[in-house]
Amino acid sequence: MTTAALWTTVLVASLACFALKLAGHLVPRSWLASERVSRVTSLVTVALLVSLVVVQGFADGRTLAVDARVPALAVAALALALRAPFILVVFLAAATAAGLRALGWG
Repeated sequence: MTTAALWTTVLVASLACFALKLAGHLVPRSWLASERVSRVTSLVTVALLVSLVVVQGFADGRTLAVDARVPALAVAALALALRAPFILVVFLAAATAAGLRALGWG
């Protein structure tokens, strides 16, 4: 890819993001006030977060990867289920992944 094509792609993507953000600000408040829209937006947020966790936790490029991230996610899920503070959840998951990698797994 040439430098000009790269910068063109970056600028077009930036303009598309800006247009999408602007469109969100131009939506009338009455459309956003309904119960249905509120439910859908909360579900979309959860779905996007779950998909991000799955892709980052179980994928390595284009392949499925089972490495130290999987038990770290399990430890984080358990800590969240036990209502641990978020910083502790992050620390436990990171310590699990680091410990397993130090032992040579993943």
